[in-house]
Amino acid sequence: MGPERGRCRVVVGGDCEAVAVRRISKTAEGSAAATLHEQGGIISRPQLLAAGWTEATVRYRTRVGGPWKVVLPGVYMNFDGVLTAGQREIAAVLYAGRDCVITGRAALQQYGVRVPLTETVDVLIPDVRKLQSAGFVRTHRTERMPQAPVTRGGIRWAPVARALADTSRGDLELRDVRALVAEAVQHRKCTISQLAEELRCGPKRGSGALRAALEEVADGVASGAEGDLRKLIKSGRLPEPMYNPRLYVGSVFLAQPDLYWRDAGVAGEVDSREWHLSPELWAKTLERHAKMSAQGIIVVHYTPRRIRTEGARVLAELRSAIEAGRRRPELAVRVIPGH
Repeated sequence: MGPERGRCRVVVGGDCEAVAVRRISKTAEGSAAATLHEQGGIISRPQLLAAGWTEATVRYRTRVGGPWKVVLPGVYMNFDGVLTAGQREIAAVLYAGRDCVITGRAALQQYGVRVPLTETVDVLIPDVRKLQSAGFVRTHRTERMPQAPVTRGGIRWAPVARALADTSRGDLELRDVRALVAEAVQHRKCTISQLAEELRCGPKRGSGALRAALEEVADGVASGAEGDLRKLIKSGRLPEPMYNPRLYVGSVFLAQPDLYWRDAGVAGEVDSREWHLSPELWAKTLERHAKMSAQGIIVVHYTPRRIRTEGARVLAELRSAIEAGRRRPELAVRVIPGH
């Protein structure tokens, strides 16, 4: 499971039947204790009643100032403190029901996709249900429940493409959605075609950012920062480059720069410090630069920060490089468009 989720899981079944008694038995107490242990200190009212607890005992344990706290309607915690991400997800499922599917940012975090953190847990529920959002749980009624959710720890999770599409319809900006799409596709969490299918079948409302991001990735943009540079190039009315093309000298592969102006022999590279903290990755960057320079290619490098904060200077430098490259004879470099 993801960070801060621990090893707890949702108990989705049990053999206990409700027992109509005034005082709970040791068996009922032990059954509840076992469920609490499995679920990280979280338990629901139906689970307590099924274990043999009485309504009066549940009310007493969850009274104001009592030993248990109400997390969500009908969901309780038996400890003091702040819920972890995993405990919030368990509580969300206990509230929304066993037919719910967690989607959005919580699901992306479960798959290891980096996404801005939030305490909100988004859950999909069948359209016929009328359950309202409560606390940190945001319910989404849908006629299009995921056909093949992934089950982990007793929780059902939306597939990556669905979770990303649902996330993109939230309050994220285009650059954030662009970064999510690029990372998910680059790390093979999902494919462009799967995202395109979600875009086609899902709600049109709020889908503009995902649509724009998919268009960029389809054009060959491979990272969020490259998308920022693409937008800058368009706004500055520079000639449109090729994105992530493969360059060859004869039949020998040379390099795959982030951007390439073929008629000028100019390559643009987006250097994110995060990806170059490794000496091995940085060495490969230097090697790629040297190989392209040896063939007469003008190579320019930009960090994501410069692209965002020094747009005018970046455009001026690119324009000068393109103009200089066009004054030379065409290079003997074969180009294959990126995918």
